[in-house]
Amino acid sequence: MQKKINTEKAPGAIGPYSQAVEIDSLVYTSGQLGIDPATGALAEGVEAQAKQSLENVKAILEQAGLTMDHVVKTLVFLKDMGDFAAVNGIYSQYFHGEVLPARSCVAVAGLPKGGLVEIEVIAKK
Repeated sequence: MQKKINTEKAPGAIGPYSQAVEIDSLVYTSGQLGIDPATGALAEGVEAQAKQSLENVKAILEQAGLTMDHVVKTLVFLKDMGDFAAVNGIYSQYFHGEVLPARSCVAVAGLPKGGLVEIEVIAKK
């Protein structure tokens, strides 16, 4: 059975989707832009957007009773692959330790609201 996960500590969906869905022991988040949930505005610059994106992911996982340590897979979308190193620096502040999540990182033609980075995760309870 699927369970919708929603928190006001992350931006609301800007379309017909859930912030996250739990099924069996897995939580799948939707892609999170670097939007501040308090203001609805994108953070300034790719590093700030990456940090806010990961804070949004963290808030959704916390609503599901999980932490970033439960993440088994991430998918990072970049508007410009030239930002890879900067985003990687922020990413490494959230994921560290002996076992890191598997990850894919792709450059895309564009992201909603003019975002520079979007991150989604799969976490296991």
